[in-house]
Amino acid sequence: MDELAGGAWLATDHSTLAVLLNRAGGADGPVLTSRGALVLDAVDRRPLPDPLTTLGFNLVQVTATGARVVSWEGGAPSVVELPPGTHIIAHDDLDDPRTARIAAWRDAFTAASTSAETDGHWWGEWLAVLARSSQLDPTDDRAIIRDNRPHGYPTLSLLVSVASLTSEGVEVRMAALDEPGRWNDLTL
Repeated sequence: MDELAGGAWLATDHSTLAVLLNRAGGADGPVLTSRGALVLDAVDRRPLPDPLTTLGFNLVQVTATGARVVSWEGGAPSVVELPPGTHIIAHDDLDDPRTARIAAWRDAFTAASTSAETDGHWWGEWLAVLARSSQLDPTDDRAIIRDNRPHGYPTLSLLVSVASLTSEGVEVRMAALDEPGRWNDLTL
């Protein structure tokens, strides 16, 4: 289904987290391969295949020593090393203000505390931002929890994930939405 619907992929081991989001463009040959292997290769720190035979992507790779985004929509992949701070990526460039959901919510996520003092978890205020964002219709370009079917893509948001990566390892927590494309209170 990756060749048809796109969507996100996440993989992790004890020291690396990789997340892949779909992006326009990519290979235009008659045979496309799934982008799912790219996150597995990123976790194993293997280089990208050459040539790439997938649809376009943004691949976020995080280790305890840093993070980077590899973007590809055809031609040569671009690599951006992430400076410390809060960043948002969707299906365009990193922190791209032309992307409606980034423009609408980046400041709110940046302002949200990542202290565990509030509720025992660093992500409590981030979930509150997600809850506020869900007041938008899931087909609105500013929405984070999405229903992309009216836009011609057979995808809906299915779950919410948070990840913590330290020198001691990676922890990922997730919870499925009760109804795809619709927000509900979650326990991660």
